[in-house]
Amino acid sequence: MKKKKHPAKDINVIAKNIVDLATDENPTEEESSSSKNPHAVALGRLGGQRGGKARADKLSPEERSNIAKKAAAARWSNKK
Repeated sequence: MKKKKHPAKDINVIAKNIVDLATDENPTEEESSSSKNPHAVALGRLGGQRGGKARADKLSPEERSNIAKKAAAARWSNKK
């Protein structure tokens, strides 16, 4: 069994990790990904790859510029 590193600072995180290790309730990535239908995952990924480019092709340069300006304003307004 591999020994996992525990965060040294937060006692609550350490306690949770100890309980997870003791009860073996921490699901691995393999278990959670195996429940997905691989064909549905492939189709979803394919649609995601096509979506942004198709949307950008439909917009005029002025509309894309306005969207970019709005996004930049939103990013900079959140800075403290």
